[in-house]
Amino acid sequence: MPEIPLVPAHWHFPAHPASVRRARHAVTESLPHILRPHLGDDLGLLTSELVTNAIRHGTCRVDEDLIELVLWPADGHYWLAVSDPGTGKPVLTHPDANAENGRGLLLVDNLATTWTVRARPTRGTSVIAGLSLRQNT
Repeated sequence: MPEIPLVPAHWHFPAHPASVRRARHAVTESLPHILRPHLGDDLGLLTSELVTNAIRHGTCRVDEDLIELVLWPADGHYWLAVSDPGTGKPVLTHPDANAENGRGLLLVDNLATTWTVRARPTRGTSVIAGLSLRQNT
């Protein structure tokens, strides 16, 4: 008989800066206690960066727009998908030393084992990042 997978954790937050902290807390608190010392900080930082980007670039910054998060374990990783209603595709850039922003995806690129951007079937964009369980346990 096949192993029954865990049900993914799923949240919606308003497109408001206060949601960044709430999302980070929700995601890290949903990790099993045994994994928090290994994944909690990196997963919290990934969540903060991706939710901040979604609010800044993927919404109209009104509380009617929602940011969706899904967290699930699979294939030796914990996967985080952050989705927004926007149609733009985030692009990894290398800002110069004087730039005041533009480093969020660099951080994601360095923290995550792998990550990608996908258009959603109906409306919006998802950024999906995976953290390896093997490297962190």
